[in-house]
Amino acid sequence: MLVAFRKELHRARFGHKLKNDTNKYDYITAPKSDGYRGIHDIYEYNVNSLLGRDYNGLLMELQYRTIYQHAWATSVEIIGMITENQPKFHAGDERHIEFFRLASEIIARVYERSNSCYPLLKDGELVRKFRRLDNEIHILTLLRGLNRSTTQMSGRKNVILSFSTEGTLDLFTYVKGADALKKYFQLEKLQTGADIVLVKGDTGADIRLAYKNYFSDPDDFVRYIESGCAKLLTKKKKRKRSKRIRSN
Repeated sequence: MLVAFRKELHRARFGHKLKNDTNKYDYITAPKSDGYRGIHDIYEYNVNSLLGRDYNGLLMELQYRTIYQHAWATSVEIIGMITENQPKFHAGDERHIEFFRLASEIIARVYERSNSCYPLLKDGELVRKFRRLDNEIHILTLLRGLNRSTTQMSGRKNVILSFSTEGTLDLFTYVKGADALKKYFQLEKLQTGADIVLVKGDTGADIRLAYKNYFSDPDDFVRYIESGCAKLLTKKKKRKRSKRIRSN
């Protein structure tokens, strides 16, 4: 569907000029090394209207992604926003980058009958590697906590998320920023090794609005991954059962 939609857009009658070869930014056929999957096009803006003429010649980028690819990409953005790691730019803890490589392979394999970074990994090995890594860095717990935090804010505009090294989450909400900062510094002084995040906004509704994609899409990503792991393991069991039947 995504490729078909893109082809229809290329046939559309408008003045904007496609600047790239159609295969140049196809990261579905050839995923990026970090697991990113999607297709990009660069257009040169070109219209005849009086209001738009001043913008003629400007370049604009279109990104095409499935809902699964978008959930993955959004979660990468979230982790870059709330931690010191930047998997999108290959910076920070290598484990975070590897987490999203494995997640990309799971999503591609289960939902799109395709592959990403690790086409040669067997289903069981892929799931084991992913789960082992997440047990170390607790990204799924982090994303679940972000989604839960916005549903529990009850109009409060300051939210502290404290993620322990064991992967558990403590949630603190405050109306006043001063109270939130006081608690934040108290938690920092304890030096428990927890990853502490302070999310602020004028109101809880403003936080939801400003970070709408960030706080809605993580739930989709977590669901796709958890269901994907279960499906891959079920598929593995069915193959083993089929082999036993044939051998008998």
